[in-house]
Amino acid sequence: MYIVARMILGFGIPTCIVSGSSLIGELAFPKERPILTSLFNVAYFVGQIIAAAICFGTNKIDNDWAWRIPSLLQICPSLLQISFVFFLPESPRWLITKDRGQEAFDILTKYHGEFDKGIEFVQAEFAQMNAVISLELEASKRSWLDLFATAGMRRRLLVTSMLGLFTQWSGNTLISYYLGDLLKMIGQTDSDYQQKINVSIACWSLFCAFTVSMLVTRIRRRVMYLACTISLLLCYISWTVSMERAQTAASAGSPNQAANIAVLFFIYAYSPCYNMGYNALTYTYMVEVWPYAERSRGIAVFQLFGRLAGFFTTFVNPIGLKDVGWKYLISYCCWLAFEVVFVYFMFPETMGRTLEELAFIFEDKELADKAVQAVEKVIGHTGGDVEERPLSSEKKHSYDVKAVN
Repeated sequence: MYIVARMILGFGIPTCIVSGSSLIGELAFPKERPILTSLFNVAYFVGQIIAAAICFGTNKIDNDWAWRIPSLLQICPSLLQISFVFFLPESPRWLITKDRGQEAFDILTKYHGEFDKGIEFVQAEFAQMNAVISLELEASKRSWLDLFATAGMRRRLLVTSMLGLFTQWSGNTLISYYLGDLLKMIGQTDSDYQQKINVSIACWSLFCAFTVSMLVTRIRRRVMYLACTISLLLCYISWTVSMERAQTAASAGSPNQAANIAVLFFIYAYSPCYNMGYNALTYTYMVEVWPYAERSRGIAVFQLFGRLAGFFTTFVNPIGLKDVGWKYLISYCCWLAFEVVFVYFMFPETMGRTLEELAFIFEDKELADKAVQAVEKVIGHTGGDVEERPLSSEKKHSYDVKAVN
């Protein structure tokens, strides 16, 4: 029953994540989009805390209800989603692709036009969406092969695939799924103690992730990702040294309490380092990197590589911890060093621009110029208040709607 349930959940959860993250990014007001898409992933910790607290409470029940209660309560989030999903507005960008422009404009007016000059902003925003999406669809065959069609798409695909691996191969699954084994390695074998640590880590992670999500409009994406990877590398190196001291002392028959405390400290220190990039920024970045026509496919690729990486580490982590002990952490140190290099050379900056402006961030200058001309032509017909802002050759051309600023 549990195996079949996991299969069903494994199909349903990524489907909800792909559609949910895309919808939030496409519905959100431009200035609020980074925060809302960041909070989308932060909400994971709310569920983790509830699940950890329920399991902690039912752990003391001395019959089958110890596992039946947590299993049955999993129905509640799905019922909540089924009840409210019908009240959600549709993505205006999706409506535009279906020739339902008036519905798209009405949704934008309702959710983005709630200030004095809102209608001017909505007109410019709607025109920009129309122009760029038309150009995207013109150049797209709307198939999975489009992900390999151009150099820009192939780079998007590479960044997305590696980010999927990074979110699961950065040592987080070691803490999430094998915290009990890690605590046993430093002499903490009491199940109540382990569950208390688990709940406290979940609460601490929620605090860290929420704090970082509030800063995404102030700190550039590349800076946050580089800070994330570098701090993770330093944290894992320190954790590895502490674990070596702790296990060496334990093997000698004289436990090193200072090393044990240091291991526990770095397990907690890991949370702000990881959440800085691989939680708060994950879907914010995915929504910004991919143009509308391929956004859902791009996030699906991210989910695929993340799930494959999670599947791999779920089975490899216990073998590594059992066979080589603290030395297994060295493999994560090496991988995290690679992440630093990859992020530095391959991750583009996406902060401060609309989704339409980012649609051609990876493409050549000729295609970017064509997009700019299309936007300028359509917006000129609407009377939208738009100004040109010349950028470096790397950033191509960009347009800002004044109301956004």
